[in-house]
Amino acid sequence: MRNHASAVLACDFFVAVTATFRVAYIFVVLDVGTRRILHWNVTDHPTADWTAQQFRMVVSGDQPHRWVIHDRDRIYSEGVDATVAAMGLTILKSPVRAPQANAFCERLIGSMRRECLDWLILLNERHLRSVLTEWVAHYNQGRPHSSLGPGIPDPQGEETREVAHRHRLPVGFRVVAKPVLGGLHHEYRLESAA
Repeated sequence: MRNHASAVLACDFFVAVTATFRVAYIFVVLDVGTRRILHWNVTDHPTADWTAQQFRMVVSGDQPHRWVIHDRDRIYSEGVDATVAAMGLTILKSPVRAPQANAFCERLIGSMRRECLDWLILLNERHLRSVLTEWVAHYNQGRPHSSLGPGIPDPQGEETREVAHRHRLPVGFRVVAKPVLGGLHHEYRLESAA
């Protein structure tokens, strides 16, 4: 998998329940090589047409992806697989009852639950979308990933500063914390001390 990680997309559905006991289905697509969330969306009733449209929104001709991993859920019908195949991607279906076969996406879903959804009471679908928008931006641009060494999937161009000693701040800089999701998480960065 390591040799071809940059060419693999992993996708899956999971559910979240709102305060009014409405079930929302969340669809996520992960770039396995960079661990970046490429796409996510929420719906009350996932259909094969809706799922095919989500793939159309993710896959463009200029990306290096060659494979898509998904499970054997009925939502990935022959029509969805035909749409994905028409985009030039090969479908890799995980074996029945083998979540380890799509481990990257399963880990992402676990992180979404443990770091975000398990700590919040979701009022409705609009609130869920707002929370996920903020958390996905944090996941892609501010949260370090140990599998990346530790790195960030989508760095915002901040250069790494050389530090004279690894336990001291560079002269003229301070650490600034930015709260995410109302303080549930924080992102830290160096800023020039004025």
